[in-house]
Amino acid sequence: MWGPQQPPGACTLLLLLLAFPMPWVRATHPDCSVVLYFQEQEAACLEVIRSEGQTPAPPGEQGCQTEWDGVSCWPAVPRGQTRALACPDILHVFKRTKALIRRNCTESGWSLPSPPYYSACELEPIGGNNTEAKRGYFVTMKVLYTCGYSTSLAALLLAIGIFSCFRKLHCTRNSIHIHFFTSFILRGAAVFVKDAVLFSDESIDHCTMSTVSCKAAIAFFQYSVLANFYWLLVEGMYLQTLLLLTFTSDKRYIWWYILIGWGVPMLTVCVWVVTRLQYDNHGCWDDYTNPYWWVIKAPILLAIFVNFLIFLNVTRMLAQKIRSPDISRSYKQQYMRLTKSTLLLIPLFGVHYVVFALFPEHIGVDARLYFELVLGSYQGLLVALLYCFLNGEVQAEIKRNWGKWQSSMESNVFNLVTQDFTA
Repeated sequence: MWGPQQPPGACTLLLLLLAFPMPWVRATHPDCSVVLYFQEQEAACLEVIRSEGQTPAPPGEQGCQTEWDGVSCWPAVPRGQTRALACPDILHVFKRTKALIRRNCTESGWSLPSPPYYSACELEPIGGNNTEAKRGYFVTMKVLYTCGYSTSLAALLLAIGIFSCFRKLHCTRNSIHIHFFTSFILRGAAVFVKDAVLFSDESIDHCTMSTVSCKAAIAFFQYSVLANFYWLLVEGMYLQTLLLLTFTSDKRYIWWYILIGWGVPMLTVCVWVVTRLQYDNHGCWDDYTNPYWWVIKAPILLAIFVNFLIFLNVTRMLAQKIRSPDISRSYKQQYMRLTKSTLLLIPLFGVHYVVFALFPEHIGVDARLYFELVLGSYQGLLVALLYCFLNGEVQAEIKRNWGKWQSSMESNVFNLVTQDFTA
């Protein structure tokens, strides 16, 4: 009875994976598709091997059985024959080549691949220096977005505290700002939770990770992103409402705003979770090339599109009102402040997300990571600056309360000194 001679398939696959290291800063990376490709091919091959084991070959017709060598599945052939296979068709791993790899079925089993995979398939060359530089690039990016989200969280919490503490700042407009700030806080917290669950242990293969905790972390992350976009939409809707109602705040709309900002993202994520559980409950639900990703992506694009239309409409209305001779100078100043706020909201309207949405996920990965992680991490800080720290009304209220506190302290000190003197 002959035994099959196993080729160094595991080493070959390991070489492929080491040649393309995966960064530990994002839930999904294009290299995961390489791992999943080999896993699917291996599963199909093992199924063939299992079926062959249930129906043994007749005596005298024995040869080499189907075998998985870590890269390719070699179908069974009679002894003395040769099997030829092409290189696996994987972009960014193998160059396109017409070379064939051959293995002979000998008395001792399958022979070694000839020529070897690394020679026949022409692996895409990636030098060690480039690999280390790429790893250093991702590490630097992780440090940048960690600092960005930490700074944004601190600024947003301080801004919420300011709006909550001063009674004069309690109004519909600032209530919407607080919800908007909270959505940014959730988004930053979700990034840290996702990193802690998926990438805290580098020995875990996040491409094949499929646990309840990692799926919950991804679902929470998607909800925070959706809530962030929809509260940005609410800000645009409220800005337009102010103009349509001639700067009259109507508190009846606040519950509709809350329903849009928190309810729509919750409904969307619930639909997405049920869809993944029902039809594609594999991995950690972080594959952005999956068709079910559009359950999340489509509402985000819809919010951005509506926000962009609101921006154009608001700009048009502001231009008309500013040029109108019937508007007083004080009202024109209010319109100008809204104009400045609207223009500053342009980078927050998600224009770059629309641009990236037009291209596949593997196109412009570095630029996408930079915009979504690094620049996106400082968005919360920018929002806190625009709506709170640089707000004239907030600054005036802080100065007024600071003056009252100083006067109170001086009065208390004077009373103490007077009491000591009279005593």
